[in-house]
Formats: sequence, C-alpha cells, structure tokens
Amino acid sequence: MLQIKNLSKNYEDLKVLEQIDLEIESNKTTVIIGPSGSGKTTLLRCLNLLAIPDIGEIDLNGVSLTFDPNQPLQKRKILDYRKKTGMVFQSFHLFSHRTVIENIMEGPVTVLKKGKADAMAEGMALLKKVGLEDKANQYPRQLSGGQQQRVAIARALAMKPEVLLFDEPTSALDPELEIEVLEIIRALAKEHYTIVIVTHKMTFAKEVGDNIIFLENGRILKQGSYAELYHSGNERINRFLTTLQ
Repeated sequence: MLQIKNLSKNYEDLKVLEQIDLEIESNKTTVIIGPSGSGKTTLLRCLNLLAIPDIGEIDLNGVSLTFDPNQPLQKRKILDYRKKTGMVFQSFHLFSHRTVIENIMEGPVTVLKKGKADAMAEGMALLKKVGLEDKANQYPRQLSGGQQQRVAIARALAMKPEVLLFDEPTSALDPELEIEVLEIIRALAKEHYTIVIVTHKMTFAKEVGDNIIFLENGRILKQGSYAELYHSGNERINRFLTTLQ
C-alpha cells in the first residue's frame, strides 16, 4: 500500500498541493482526475520524488519517508525509493541514441546491476507483452508515437516497480494511436498491478479505476468509485464528468 499523509507542495508563493491524505491500495488502479492546474501531475511527481514535497509523509509498503524543509532527504534515500516506482511520462522520454531493447535494459543493468544477458531476456519478454518484439533493434525515431509509449511502458515494467505511475500517457497521441496504449494499461490493470494514472479520459477512468481521486486547487475534493463521484450531488464534479465523457 502507498500511503500519503499531510503532503503539501509549493512553488515559491504558489500552493500546488495542500495537505493531501490518501491511501492507494496495492493491486488496484487509482485514477487522478481534475481540471488543469489542480495539481494532478505534481502529485504524481511527488509520488516518484521527481518533485520533493515540502512537508508530509509517504509510506510505500512499509518504507517511510518524512519531508521537512529543515532536514532534506539524503540522495541515497531518494534513489532507493525511486527504484520502487515506475514512471511513464506524456512524452515518452526514450533515449534517442539507443535501440528499443537498449532503452529497456538500461535501468536493470545500471541501477539494479542485472547481468546483460538476463536483462535482455527479460526485456524481450516485455516487448512481447506490449506487442513490439519485432522492434527490438530499431531506434525510437523509427517508431510511431503509440509504439514509443508502449516501449516506455515496457521500460518501466523492467524495473519491477511496486507501483506504476502514468502521467496522461495518451495526451501526446492521435486518437487512433492512443487506443493501443490504453489497451496495454487495461491489460496491466487486469493483471492487478498497482497503478496510479492521471488521465482526462473519463470513459477509461470509469472502466479501469478502482478508486477515483478528484483534485481541485491542490486538494482532494472527493474520492471513491466512479459511480460514487457521479452520484455525489457535487455540482462541480458532475459538471466535470459530464463535460469530459
């Protein structure tokens, strides 16, 4: 389980997250929704420590980190924690000078110190999982956007993370290409990975989300199943869900 307690994050005078309390269940899919500027991506980046919270606590399966501006976290603790998370970004972030299989092997070899033969075998298995085993020796520039995002998912899986984080993974894709990426995420949800995903696709959120978090102005306005949010009687939430159906 991933537990977040009293988590806040500011950028200078701008309050982006305020006193977030949240429990993310293992083997479930948690979907974060809300209007632009509500703090969705910042929350996801805090869960990966790409953004360091100002105050609060994060506990991932018993490994606890406390944030205090007067006592910065040691770099080793940050790196050790990041090994437990896998992040899939909007814009892929693949190494352009490395082949597809080299992109997937990079983390296991350099961070987890896995042997190259084992990393390659596992990488090829993951490419098969995302339907791209025939692209192993191509470079990112030779792939479509949807294919690049599937490689990014395989790269995240290669680290065997305890939680997978997706930041609007189809926002940079044409509608035709986003379908193939959503299919991969659907499959991972059915395999009971622990997933946290930021998305503006409400139909997809309704389908895969075990718990939906509605953020506004850096605070959790409501959480629960999609049906609970839809029938909450909250006019702001109903308007948002209806607009983005």
